[in-house]
Amino acid sequence: MSPILLVLLGLVAGALAGAGLSRVLFRKTSHAPGPEGDAGRLVEAAQAEAEVIKKQAQLAARELTQKLRTEAEEDARRRRSELTQKEQALGSREEQAEKKAKDAARRDEDAVRREKGLATREQTTEAMAKKADEASAKARAKLEEVAAMTAEQARQALTAEVTGEARAAAASELKRIESTTREESTERAQRIIAAAIQRHASEYVGERTVSVIPLPSDDLKGRLIGREGRNVRALEAATGIDLIIDDTPETITISCFNPLRREIARLAIGRLLADGRIHPTRIEEVVKKAEQEVGELCREAGEQAVFDLGLHRVHPELVAILGGMKFRSSNAQNLLAHSVEVGFLAGALAGELGQNVKQARRAGLFHDLGKAVDHREEGPHALVGAELARRHGEAPAVCQAIAAHHEDTPAATVLDHVVDAANRISGQRPGARREALEAYAKRLTDLEELAKTFAGVERVYAIQMGRELRVIVDNAQVTDDQAAMLSRDLAKKIEKEMTYPGQVRVCVLRETRATDYAR
Repeated sequence: MSPILLVLLGLVAGALAGAGLSRVLFRKTSHAPGPEGDAGRLVEAAQAEAEVIKKQAQLAARELTQKLRTEAEEDARRRRSELTQKEQALGSREEQAEKKAKDAARRDEDAVRREKGLATREQTTEAMAKKADEASAKARAKLEEVAAMTAEQARQALTAEVTGEARAAAASELKRIESTTREESTERAQRIIAAAIQRHASEYVGERTVSVIPLPSDDLKGRLIGREGRNVRALEAATGIDLIIDDTPETITISCFNPLRREIARLAIGRLLADGRIHPTRIEEVVKKAEQEVGELCREAGEQAVFDLGLHRVHPELVAILGGMKFRSSNAQNLLAHSVEVGFLAGALAGELGQNVKQARRAGLFHDLGKAVDHREEGPHALVGAELARRHGEAPAVCQAIAAHHEDTPAATVLDHVVDAANRISGQRPGARREALEAYAKRLTDLEELAKTFAGVERVYAIQMGRELRVIVDNAQVTDDQAAMLSRDLAKKIEKEMTYPGQVRVCVLRETRATDYAR
């Protein structure tokens, strides 16, 4: 039911209610007793009230009608706006569809044109390829006719020629690069090493496993032996050495691989002989005093080494271990002197390279700490020394350099290489270490035999104490470029298969002869 109809029904109902109320009031006034004036006033009041109600109902109906009309117009306006937007969107989509259709048509036309162009080019290319094949076949036939070779034979000959030229060019370029690099690197290395060596000179002490003590007279031998040899047994038990008393006049010999024990025994025996009182109790007292004295000597030697290198804040335990190296030797070098020298050399090398000189000296001085602890620690002496330094508060860079100086740990910094180089310089200088004659002769023989395994080698000579290998080759089998390759290959094989101190220079000699006859 529409809102307007509801309003009309409301008006009618209001009018009917007003009329009914008037009749009721009139009926009541007509039958009720009282004067007529009162009844008339009541009727008029009822009619006035009915008019008021009627007017209110009409006013409410008009307001409702106006509101409904406004809502209807607003709804109609909104619908017209939506229809307009839909029409615009539909028109835009139609335009886009027309544009896409035109673009598709244009692309189709372009594709058709390209296909036609490609077909034309393909035909032209096929024609040109056919002509090229015909020309190549004619040229190949003509070359085979002139050279009396098939295409496969010509290809093989050309490949061999190009390969030979490439190998010759590669060998020549390799020779040039190696020569340039060797000259530059050798010059710089010699300058740095010479500067480091010139800044330090030291004395070397040969390794000894025995100590000889002179006696004022042979009578002291008997007193030193004691009743039934008890003094000798007491000395050997207290010091851990072997006391050799033979027929050599006025001389006794102390034998021991541990140099500290040998030094303690030497000091104790010297004091016993000077004192004259030689018996087991006295021997124990003198040995204890000698141990304290040797410990003090070790401490003083360690402090002197640290002072010489200008180092500070070294743990006292490290100083004592370092001083104990004074009585030890390695490869005919005194271990403490070698360590001090490595410290100086490492500092010099670090200074030349712009590195931390103090840190390099510290690492060089402590690089062989692991050799001073005997069998008390297991493992390579480089790693043992690095662990000792780490436990006593040394810097990680110093510990790393100690561990890497024999390649037990991969080198990671410049300091690692500096310490390694300083150690090699100290150990491989002429006269620094001794080598057994048999091992030396065998090494020279092995070098010569190794060089003879290469093709084209006629004679080989190991000279300069095995530091240089001169190889004479057959000039008919080995060219100049091949000689350069031979020296390189031989050097690599020596590095791989042999053990030797320092470096071995490989020099390949090729003789060129020109012969003619005068008739």
